Amino acid sequence: MHDVAFEKVTKKFGKVVAVNNISFQVNKGELFTLLGPSGCGKTTTLRLIAGLEVPQSGNIYIKGKNVEKLLPKDRNIGMVFQNYALFPHMNVFDNIAYPLKIRKQPQKEIIHKVTEIAKNLQTEELLSRKPNQISGGQQQRVALGRAMVQEPNVFLFDEPLSNLDAKLRTEARSFLKHIQKEMKTTAIYVTHDQKEAMAISDRIAILDKGVIMQIGTPKEVYKNPENVFVAGFIGDPPMNLLDCSIKYNQNKTVLDFLQFKLDISPIRDLVREKVNNEEVIVLGIRPEDITV
Repeated sequence: MHDVAFEKVTKKFGKVVAVNNISFQVNKGELFTLLGPSGCGKTTTLRLIAGLEVPQSGNIYIKGKNVEKLLPKDRNIGMVFQNYALFPHMNVFDNIAYPLKIRKQPQKEIIHKVTEIAKNLQTEELLSRKPNQISGGQQQRVALGRAMVQEPNVFLFDEPLSNLDAKLRTEARSFLKHIQKEMKTTAIYVTHDQKEAMAISDRIAILDKGVIMQIGTPKEVYKNPENVFVAGFIGDPPMNLLDCSIKYNQNKTVLDFLQFKLDISPIRDLVREKVNNEEVIVLGIRPEDITV
């Protein structure tokens, strides 16, 4: 059983199709990233899981249960937003404790859980401070603590590191991945930053215009892109994409591109299974594979 599953889900805003008939499954304990450019449907997908948006069609499952009729508060989701969404009038302790207070848990239990979370996140000394009295990196940990304290079925992270500077972002990224693996809680992470996605993800779903273009491990999407979009999107600097054609004759097989003709006869049989004679195809070359 998958912890989260989408089955042919579509979400529209007026005439705009934000999520277009997508299906995917997230395994238990996995850190699964939704990656793509702005407006591709990443955050909408996250909001559909949380119950903050309702799809026009399709099914969403959490822990094997169709959550179509469940309100957000009944889905047991821990969400960390881009701006952390901390309550400015509450101190760190009360911000972390908020989900427990809403559920009217005993004060003794609240104190115990918040103290343990703060210790784990190294924020014990901050419990009496307000959000405006701590750094961005510390605010990010408080937001994570608030999500952790409710022991959610799934963590949802919506660009949680984008407001941090480069050094803090690298540190926070490693810390977040460590905490997620330590808790063994499934996490779905949204980012437009491919380096971030490649560094922390078990698997990545790459989206464009509301459609999933490829799902795979970081190595798979880098080494074996399934289409031109993924090939051009993954990599920094990006892959070089060149129009070319394959020409077969009796003696050899030639790859014809720009002003070059490259003999690829050793892989003739493999190429012939997929490409017709003189068919125009796209050749992708990673910069690191070129030697001058």
